[in-house]
Amino acid sequence: MATNPDQDFVLKTIKSRDVHFVRFWFTDVLGTMKSFAVIPSELENAFAEGMGFDGSCVEGFCRTQESDMLAFPEASTFQVLPWRPDSNAVARMFCTIKTPSGEAFEGDTRSVLKRVVDQAAQMGYAFNVGPELEYYYFKDSEGTEVLDRGGYFDLTCLDSASDLRRDTVLTLEKMGIPVEYSHHENGPSQHEIDLRYSDALSMADAVMTYKLVVKEIAMKHGVHASFMPKPMAGEAGSGMHVHQSLFDMDGNNAFFDPDDAQGYNLSKVAKHYIAGLLKYAPEFCAITNQYVNSYKRLVDGGEAPLYISWAQRNRSTLVRIPGYKPGKESACRIELRSPDPAANPYLAFAAMLAAGLKGIEDELELQPPTEDRDLFRLSRQELRKLGFATLPDSLGEAVELFASSDFMREVLGEHIHGYLVEAKREEWNSYQRNVTQWERDRYLAAL
Repeated sequence: MATNPDQDFVLKTIKSRDVHFVRFWFTDVLGTMKSFAVIPSELENAFAEGMGFDGSCVEGFCRTQESDMLAFPEASTFQVLPWRPDSNAVARMFCTIKTPSGEAFEGDTRSVLKRVVDQAAQMGYAFNVGPELEYYYFKDSEGTEVLDRGGYFDLTCLDSASDLRRDTVLTLEKMGIPVEYSHHENGPSQHEIDLRYSDALSMADAVMTYKLVVKEIAMKHGVHASFMPKPMAGEAGSGMHVHQSLFDMDGNNAFFDPDDAQGYNLSKVAKHYIAGLLKYAPEFCAITNQYVNSYKRLVDGGEAPLYISWAQRNRSTLVRIPGYKPGKESACRIELRSPDPAANPYLAFAAMLAAGLKGIEDELELQPPTEDRDLFRLSRQELRKLGFATLPDSLGEAVELFASSDFMREVLGEHIHGYLVEAKREEWNSYQRNVTQWERDRYLAAL
């Protein structure tokens, strides 16, 4: 029999909903979803002992001689997949990966986020995040022919993908993932669906689900959805702005201080947290912006920030303080604007949280805000002359900063850190050897 209420709920739901297959979901180090299906009769054993699989087949997991891995499903993540038939239905659960000896596998990125969230809890904080993920629709996976020529918030025939967004939102809600709003973005055939904030681990699971649902619904409508950061030259790139906040164990917003002398309603905790993000952003850029293509978005004159700065009203800064509801404690948060939607959300959220916590631990001093200057109009060279530090200008620079970062090695562990250094150096070197069509051939369909 099941040993806890969540597991009992799973087993009862499988019978009542005619579920014949349960997919075990997990991600590789780069954030690509992996899965295998288990029949219901195996679930009780899987809850207790895990299900074995060959880890050598998964990017960044392990070598052939250390390939045996166990996937332990987490019953609290059980959902029936609404895009599959009601008869002989299919469900899913996210998994924790362990070694045959029962130890947490150091290459499991979900476990990395759990560890950093636990660190925050030991400091007395719960970490909430609310990402804004942008993406494009194309006619097919072979090119970049768009569906429309709409722009920000268009509600006309220019936004021909309204039905796709509607079906996507309805599907997400059927899977228990609440959506705040959706709209057409700046680029032609570019869209955004924003998820309601949640704890970091649940949100990382939701982001992985979100990206799969967007692609599944697009495929159902005969088109292709891409989370590539910069699929078309001359058009807007796709970002993943991450809103984040810390709450104490009594449910109070640790970022909120109505007596803030600067008028931002930010506490000392929040300012130290921001200082940590700004200090370590160049070092974790290889996580939040992990592909060659990511740096086509982080360029001079683009809408994505590349300078180490913060402000409230200025959207050209790396960190922004949203001011939609001034003075409201629950709405007080900060927004990191550099990440893109091709990032592994488990590692991205872990890196951000760890950097912020380090800022709090070390009581880092926050630099003055940049409110009155449009940094989008300045080149990287001009910014540096004015004293602004910048994010890396290429994957090559980012991976070397990441490789030399003892902090990132500590946060991610030797296994993931070492793998990413090797894999991203190889990617950068491959790109330099054969730039022509390299990104499009490798990434357009995948992302």
